[in-house]
Amino acid sequence: MLVAGVDEVGRGTLAGGVFASAVILDPREPIIGLKDSKKLSEKQRERLQKEIKEKALSFSIAEASVEEIDALNILKASLLAMRRAVDSLSIKPEFVLVDGTHIPTWNYSAKAIIRGDSKIAEIAAASVLAKVSRDHEMVNQGEIFPEYGFSRNKGYPTKAHMKALNKFGPSKIHRRSFGPVSKLLK
Repeated sequence: MLVAGVDEVGRGTLAGGVFASAVILDPREPIIGLKDSKKLSEKQRERLQKEIKEKALSFSIAEASVEEIDALNILKASLLAMRRAVDSLSIKPEFVLVDGTHIPTWNYSAKAIIRGDSKIAEIAAASVLAKVSRDHEMVNQGEIFPEYGFSRNKGYPTKAHMKALNKFGPSKIHRRSFGPVSKLLK
């Protein structure tokens, strides 16, 4: 049976989109060291990303934009990114394992698994691809908006990021619907 794992990254950030990835692994090509991307170093994630892209039967990466997050809410935007990722797979899965407690609205047989990125190789692989892709995007955004330190904080509300947000106000990639940003806009 062709099983896809799907995970998202970036729900708790103040800036940037939410990224999701879907992965169908090849059972004949095991990938050693897969686990929740948050428990891997940046170097390990980068290495695994290359291996996943080389060995997976199919993978895709999708995003829900800041505008979509602000219009829908973060949960609905995360589910939208997950649906886009699964829909973009070159091979259609017979079953989808979703990290978390919610399943997107779609026509796939699926199961939500709490902490699935720590338990299921396909979800761990999706976690890695989504995290590396989003991190790369935030490094790029850091070149456009250097004052916020996105290359270091990836949009998360670190002390330095909050200080910059208070000093410079929100950039165009800050989520207006998120408390710390919406307070500054009032």
